[in-house]
Amino acid sequence: MSIPVMLIDDDPDILRSLGQTLMIEDFPCQSFSSALTALKNLNSDWPGVIITDINMPQMDGLTFMHRALDIDADLPIILLTGHGDISTAVQAMRDGAYDFLEKPFSSDHLLEVVARAAEKRQLTQENRSLRQEIEAQSSPGPRILGVSAPMVHLRKILSQIKDMPADVLIHGETGSGKELVARFLHDHSNRAQANFVAINCGAIPETMIESELFGFEVGAFTGANKKRVGKIAYADGGTLFLDEIESMPMPLQIKLLRVLEERCVEPLGSNQSIALDIRIVAATKCNLKTASDEGWFRRDLYYRLNVVTIEIPPLRERREDIPLLWENFIKVACARYQLEPPNLSKTVLTELSGHDWPGNVRELRNLAERLVLMGEDALKQMQSTEQQGADLSLSEQLARFEKTLLQDALTRHQGNLKAVQEDLNMGRKTLYEKMRKYQLDKQDFKDD
Repeated sequence: MSIPVMLIDDDPDILRSLGQTLMIEDFPCQSFSSALTALKNLNSDWPGVIITDINMPQMDGLTFMHRALDIDADLPIILLTGHGDISTAVQAMRDGAYDFLEKPFSSDHLLEVVARAAEKRQLTQENRSLRQEIEAQSSPGPRILGVSAPMVHLRKILSQIKDMPADVLIHGETGSGKELVARFLHDHSNRAQANFVAINCGAIPETMIESELFGFEVGAFTGANKKRVGKIAYADGGTLFLDEIESMPMPLQIKLLRVLEERCVEPLGSNQSIALDIRIVAATKCNLKTASDEGWFRRDLYYRLNVVTIEIPPLRERREDIPLLWENFIKVACARYQLEPPNLSKTVLTELSGHDWPGNVRELRNLAERLVLMGEDALKQMQSTEQQGADLSLSEQLARFEKTLLQDALTRHQGNLKAVQEDLNMGRKTLYEKMRKYQLDKQDFKDD
């Protein structure tokens, strides 16, 4: 990573000379003839090294140094001094300056001091990122586990954007953890004290989704006997999570676009708009660009959502995370069912790492629960399913996993469909359709 250097001197010849020397050595430079102007371009996240002259009009180098260290006490600031400023520079180092260069100085000496300061700055930035990650992972709320490079990068991006007001689009395969990422963003942001409102656009009947999102006034339609606050307004001050955004009906996409652009919502049957302070996080397993090109997702809505995009890598592309995730899911399942951790053979992790995980992290968590309840017979079931599915297409493998997921939920809740709906965040009609598709009968799962 190239560490930038901020140069401050009221002598244009010195600025030009220093800038050329540093850029030859791949240090990108920003040059300022005024310390006051440079200070306005500085913030606590600025990642570089500062070189400033001491004697300048308006604001001298020492005043600038103290003001800059108030912004970030770890900034490495190198002072340029004349012969008569040596005692001043020594005192400045006691006050927090990184080093000083006495004029005239050689290019080699300049580059040596800057290289050391850049290395220090890089270590400081890395330590800060590490501390932020540790704080995020140890604080209450959802955690995003993984040691792989894609997951480390994902957590870094989430840390950078968590307090930004921009809407977010999350893309990932089925079961990859899109809602977990959305909850992580909310719970670690400055919106954490307000509501996190999740709605699955594919689980609500098309005739109901508009009133669910926008709410309605009394008499807005037949059966509207009392006022209802919509999900959008209920998320005011917080986060609205729209899962399976690709399933949203086209007429509703137009209304959502207006909400995104104007930051207000108009309930059904009302002429009054309600102003909103809201962040929208949308999630999809589809390529919305392709969907917009094919005409079944609005192009303008796609571009409006696509300001900040988060890609969640599938589990098969980060197999080094499987042991950590597996251990966590086993502990959670043991606590949930109040059972002792099972004794597993050494080959279990090897077999887990070799599986393709079409259902991603959800499939791994599901298998961990089954293994806690059934022992290694659950693993044999996975092996059998894998062998049977070797020649199946991806959609057929996903259907097989979906059926297993439904069977496990029905078993856990002993055929209680309302509990299964809540567990799987699935609409009643969708659940009935899936059960009919896979020939599942709730009576088969009831405990006699």
